[in-house]
Amino acid sequence: MTAVDTTTAPRPSRRGTAHQKLLAFASLIALVIGFSLASPNFFQVSNIMAILQATSVNGVLAIGATLIIITGGIDLSIGTLMTFCAVMTGVVLTWLGAPLIFGVVAAIGTGALSGLVSGTFVAKMKIPPFIATLGMMLILKGLSLVVTGTRPIYFNDTPGFDLISRGSLIGWVLPGFPVPNGVLILFLVAGFAAWILSRTVLGRYTFALGSNEEAVRLSGVNADAWKMAIYALSGAIVGIGGLLIASRLNSAQPALGLGYELEAIAAVVIGGTSLAGGRGTILGTLIGALIMAVLTNGLRVLSVAPEWQTVVTGGIIIVAVYADQLRRGKT
Repeated sequence: MTAVDTTTAPRPSRRGTAHQKLLAFASLIALVIGFSLASPNFFQVSNIMAILQATSVNGVLAIGATLIIITGGIDLSIGTLMTFCAVMTGVVLTWLGAPLIFGVVAAIGTGALSGLVSGTFVAKMKIPPFIATLGMMLILKGLSLVVTGTRPIYFNDTPGFDLISRGSLIGWVLPGFPVPNGVLILFLVAGFAAWILSRTVLGRYTFALGSNEEAVRLSGVNADAWKMAIYALSGAIVGIGGLLIASRLNSAQPALGLGYELEAIAAVVIGGTSLAGGRGTILGTLIGALIMAVLTNGLRVLSVAPEWQTVVTGGIIIVAVYADQLRRGKT
């Protein structure tokens, strides 16, 4: 890779992203107040913990998707990649009987390798991200079913595995605050990703590729290598999501995964990341993930039929994308 002065890399509009984050946060508060008034069962400790637990998985996936979308790409495979990482964790821990740490490495390593493959399709083979990741989505879905023989893998014989997501280190240190470990991991991943985007060369090139990839190439930078690295990092983060979902369910469900990518992408766009690339923040994505989790949980508390919940989610995705188009039209 040829080094260049990364201070010249285009940066996202701070005013635009700050405005979008403020709007998203206001929407989150409005949803919480609305559902609390509509049902006394919503604003209870157990339900709030359930919302946070749901956010931990979708939030991690959304963080991984944020990195890709900032480059101007898209990743439709994150849902099935999450499942495949969970399956490989099951293979290592349950079938091979390896120690817990090897299962963690298997999940993250599988995600990083799969992300690298997707990045190679996009960067080296010049396949459009939509098509490349759609193909990976189907490949990973099939591999999950083939490896497991369509049967779930359970972690009953792996002591402590369920504590990765459902335990509460914070509750042990501060009794009365039973925040699940999955939420703690989400914030650690978010902090790491935010540091990558704001403090490293990889982060600068992530924004630069989304703003003007051709300019990056003309600067003498190996844009393909950086893009592959971003896809690999995104995949590793999704692998953590696979670890969390497997720990939460105490099993690897090979048929799970489809649909998660839509909620993750919706959270990213709601949080202010532009689908055109070049702009986005991890904090905005976290707010977007919370909005999706609060909305899904609130509709469930109000006993809204699951099919209508799906309709609402689809409508939110359309509104979020339209809002992104409006923002880009004003800049």
